[in-house]
Amino acid sequence: MVTHMKTTIDISDALLEQAKAIAARRTTSLKALVEEGLREVVGRDAESPKVPLRDASIGGGWLQPEFAGGSWERLAEAAYEERGA
Repeated sequence: MVTHMKTTIDISDALLEQAKAIAARRTTSLKALVEEGLREVVGRDAESPKVPLRDASIGGGWLQPEFAGGSWERLAEAAYEERGA
């Protein structure tokens, strides 16, 4: 069983320097700091509720014939016509 895996990540120089400075202040390694950050993100993601959404689609036949095959620009133009835009 493998408990550790080497990998390469590509991060900006500025972020790397900040991370190294934090690791030095905490007297820990960059590896430990990266693992801590990843555990935090993975933990937050696992805790976030997964809300199932019901299917609220309308089905076909709701579009007025004058807009069939029209563009979004035409729909937006019609929506704002009454506002004088």
